[in-house]
Amino acid sequence: MPKSYSDQEREYIKRRLKEEAAACMAQYGIRRTTVDELVKRVNIPKGTFYLFYKSKELLLFDVILEQHELVDQKLYQAVCEIAGSEFSAEKLTDVIFKFFKMAEEMPVLKLLNSDEVELLARKLPPEVVAEHFGNDTDMIEKVFALLPVKEGIDANAFSAAFHAIYFATLHKAEIGEEQYDQALRMLIYGVVSQLV
Repeated sequence: MPKSYSDQEREYIKRRLKEEAAACMAQYGIRRTTVDELVKRVNIPKGTFYLFYKSKELLLFDVILEQHELVDQKLYQAVCEIAGSEFSAEKLTDVIFKFFKMAEEMPVLKLLNSDEVELLARKLPPEVVAEHFGNDTDMIEKVFALLPVKEGIDANAFSAAFHAIYFATLHKAEIGEEQYDQALRMLIYGVVSQLV
């Protein structure tokens, strides 16, 4: 019979699992992060892990989403700051570019190469991935509400365009280190100029 945990214990265990999952992903990547390593680090029985998460992938995705939400919140605040009377496509491009660069440096988001993302996505329930993309579209719509966007803008299409740019950032070496920043800024500006 599984041990019963108080709300405080459950909160502590879940927080520790996320902290250690982030550390393991940064150190080992998604493939080599194991439930055995996580429970050892958190000092809980393996069965307890499954009281919190049905799979390692759901925990790892939860950690990635937390990092993503942090970036979203900061991006929203930055867009609020420039949404005033001196707004321009160039300023919005600068803000978005800065956040793409910030995401590149976040340890959990930094490790995600296309193979790792594909592996994780394959092992997640489809409804979990679909909900994430829905949340991204909600965030895009929230940001759009701050901006002088063109009539008839499709938030889903723009959300997909920004996802495409994100996935391009996973191929920095193939794009070329010297041209990467300029190419990234051009891609962002191309999307932004169609938006406002």
